[in-house]
Amino acid sequence: MDAGRSPKSLVPLYDGMNRIPGGLMLVPLVLGSVVGTFFPGFLELGSFTTALFKDSALPLIAVLIFATGMQITARTSGPVLATTGTLLLTKSLIPAGLVALAGHLFGIEGFLGVSILALMATIDNSNGGLWLAFTGRYGDERDRGAYMASALNDGPFISMLFLGATGLADIPLTAFLAAVVPLVLGFVVGNLDPRWTEVMRPVPNIVIPFFAFALGTGIDLRDVVTGGASGILVGVIAVLLTAALTWSGYRFILRRGARSGIAIASATTAGNAVATPAIIAGVDPAFEPFVAVATAQVASAVLVSAILAPLLATFVLRRQGGLDPEPADDDAPRPVAADEGRGAA
Repeated sequence: MDAGRSPKSLVPLYDGMNRIPGGLMLVPLVLGSVVGTFFPGFLELGSFTTALFKDSALPLIAVLIFATGMQITARTSGPVLATTGTLLLTKSLIPAGLVALAGHLFGIEGFLGVSILALMATIDNSNGGLWLAFTGRYGDERDRGAYMASALNDGPFISMLFLGATGLADIPLTAFLAAVVPLVLGFVVGNLDPRWTEVMRPVPNIVIPFFAFALGTGIDLRDVVTGGASGILVGVIAVLLTAALTWSGYRFILRRGARSGIAIASATTAGNAVATPAIIAGVDPAFEPFVAVATAQVASAVLVSAILAPLLATFVLRRQGGLDPEPADDDAPRPVAADEGRGAA
């Protein structure tokens, strides 16, 4: 056997997952939700089993963020901040403003069985883990570093702001600082010693399937079923609206050309958004009657967006020629694929 040739797989699990857009994260996420819903006892065995399959999401995402910081050089830090700002504007601020406007037009009861509470909780945040997984394959340093937008829009902060809640001061600055410290430390270490950058380059392929499974265990499929058609509608509305906005931001603000479709991968909803309706109702009791339905709808939207957004992003990239090895963008650095097997040697 040649030294540079990979051994033949009995079952091509890895290649099979990679044929699905975002599959490296999406497939384990769905499997985790199945296990968490129907076989929760497996997750409570304790020791390494529980540590890996249930409790590993946050530490593994932290490792991925640290590795992402290492890929950002002093030369690319400006574009990273520009990309972060564009995503925050088009994925969170503009959509939240539009939902608030809809609230004035239709009332907090919403429309078509979708409450404003559910729509706001779904539309203004994003799944940072899926973004890192998708950009690890299709994006470059600018895109991966822009996960900071997810750190800013995580949780109920923007929802509370745009719904006019009074609890904004309860969101501590330390929560944001804690989210970006690993990225900053990775940036420092990577720029001091590029050798570490190369060592950490395979990290996405290693950690993404595991933290995706752990995140999936927190999605109860019964809540998804309870959300029903209205929850699917919430997810589809959120994906299509924010996909159009984020694509426009990449296309017309950042001038990313054929690779603008990458931005659509941010048109997702984070799993912790399921708790946002209850948090907001705790601050403003006017929303209390909508909490139960909104929670079920948001749970459905989390899963719908995790499936639909990467599929749509890949479709647009392929349609516009953004999957070509050499993108047509002017002055854009060539993307570094994180899943091309560099760690197998």
